[in-house]
Amino acid sequence: MPNPIGSFFARRRFRPTLWPTLGLVALVAATVFLGNWQRHRGAEKEALREQYELAARQPPLELTASTDAAALRFRPVRASGEFDGRRQVLIDNKVRAGRPGFDVVTPLKLAGAERYVLVDRGWIALGAHRSELPQAPPPAGAIRVEGRINLPPAHYLELKTDAGPGPIRQNLDIDRLAAATGLALLPFVIEQSGDAGDSLVRDWPRPDFGIEQHWSYMLQWYSLAGLGIVLWVALNWLPRGSGVESPPTRDGASSAGSSPRLPRGRGILLLLAVVALAPIVADQARELWRAARFTAGAGDRRGISG
Repeated sequence: MPNPIGSFFARRRFRPTLWPTLGLVALVAATVFLGNWQRHRGAEKEALREQYELAARQPPLELTASTDAAALRFRPVRASGEFDGRRQVLIDNKVRAGRPGFDVVTPLKLAGAERYVLVDRGWIALGAHRSELPQAPPPAGAIRVEGRINLPPAHYLELKTDAGPGPIRQNLDIDRLAAATGLALLPFVIEQSGDAGDSLVRDWPRPDFGIEQHWSYMLQWYSLAGLGIVLWVALNWLPRGSGVESPPTRDGASSAGSSPRLPRGRGILLLLAVVALAPIVADQARELWRAARFTAGAGDRRGISG
């Protein structure tokens, strides 16, 4: 009884060609590199989530002017001092429950020091007109603030440069605010918690670290590498006498040293594969560009991504 598997391979031969092989090498190198990059980003976000969960279990820390922000991100904190209401700013484009508004950020002069820390006192809704800014004056005199340490995003989208003497800012940029006010600001923000007797909303959400998204993208890149290898083998495992030899010359002989041509059926298969993979590659490229442009570094305070 003939062996069907042996007969199948006997009727075919594996004959890889130069340019498809070089294309495969480039494809596998690129997709494996990008898969490793997503795996690295996922591991970074995993470590950041562990830092968040560990910090949330710690007792509140008494803030001093020398507090190391990077080591204490998400840590509960207490700070004493006086608010500087003259330099209060409103961070624009903050939406809650479908309503536009502002985050109210006020410098707090630390007791016994010449340094300040920015306190995000909460969210306030926009009024009927943007020309009528909502009022959220800070309490006067010595005060004790409780909250958690966080870092503003290292990169953000800015439609135009903040200008003018008004309090509205598109983004919270500590360095830019320190230069504009002349204040010695600590390099982090306190997100105030608790009821301070005002109308500000302080339900700070748990950060969305986006770890699962990175694992998903990693698997997609590795799958593309594997699919490229499968397609390369399929396109080069050709039936004998299928027309892979070069066309004959005028005297009827084929040019033995010439590169073989790809049969039409294999070419159609390759074209369909490219069409099917194009949306996936485009989506991955957009994610890579967005991560490199906006979320490299600290990530967003509300939803840490990229």
